[in-house]
Amino acid sequence: MRRTAVLWEVFVRRFEEAFEQYKWHRLTGEEAGELLGMSGRNFRRLSVRYEEDGIAGLRDQRIGKVSPRRTPERELLRMHELYRERYSDFTAKHFHEQLVRRHGYKLCYTVTRLSLQAAGLVAKAKRCGAHRKKRLRRPLPGMLLFQDGSTHRWIAALERDLDLIVTLDDATGAIYSALLVEQEGTMSSFLGLAETIARQGLFGSLYTDRGSHYFHTPKAGGKVDKAQPTQVGRARAHGASVRHAAETAAAGAPPRSDQDGGGGKRLSQGALRARLQRPLRRAGGRTRLSLHPLCRPAAR
Repeated sequence: MRRTAVLWEVFVRRFEEAFEQYKWHRLTGEEAGELLGMSGRNFRRLSVRYEEDGIAGLRDQRIGKVSPRRTPERELLRMHELYRERYSDFTAKHFHEQLVRRHGYKLCYTVTRLSLQAAGLVAKAKRCGAHRKKRLRRPLPGMLLFQDGSTHRWIAALERDLDLIVTLDDATGAIYSALLVEQEGTMSSFLGLAETIARQGLFGSLYTDRGSHYFHTPKAGGKVDKAQPTQVGRARAHGASVRHAAETAAAGAPPRSDQDGGGGKRLSQGALRARLQRPLRRAGGRTRLSLHPLCRPAAR
């Protein structure tokens, strides 16, 4: 026997016992409803239906009926068509944001995501590991910064992917620095930190991925504990060296080494700028897009 059938029989038996006690005034409507896990008002309503229709009156009248709050099928079809034609390279979250902002979309994100997954347009995400669980944000700005790079075709006219290096605050989500470069590397990461320090001052700690511009990557066969969060220590311990390296590179002094260059070989100033700071060009080549100039922080 199916579980639902067993639960239904148990509920009917318990209701009939409570109704018998209520009919002989041994229990009040509130007491009888409490025995069944419902309010006294709901119990009295079921009692009236039970006297008129018997056990059939106890069944949920909503079963088999279309909910008045059901999502309109036409709106879902419109959303699917927009995703196929214009937003197929967007994540479900970013796609929903664009729908609300540009297309007068009213449905919630969960309905949108589930509908896309049911239609086979978006794959279900893998379950996050222990190190990806949601955590509380820092209480004050400047306690923790995030920095990461994202590869995407940010400028469609260029017809190639670029790396966007973003540095933001954990407490408020405010973006302190955003740089478009050909490829993420040591100089682009340090320029983002230097720009942040110049405008906001020293920060408490930094959270980033295990890129070679911050960490020594083991050789093939080595093991890296990816379950542990990567926090580069306190800024007062290493922030001065980070700022000094970025200022030195921006001032034109030859850098000591490029960690992304393979084996820590020395690079000349011209080679370094050619590899990591090549200017970006728009279609037509009229306007040159380059990294923001580095501002030296004021002396304290």
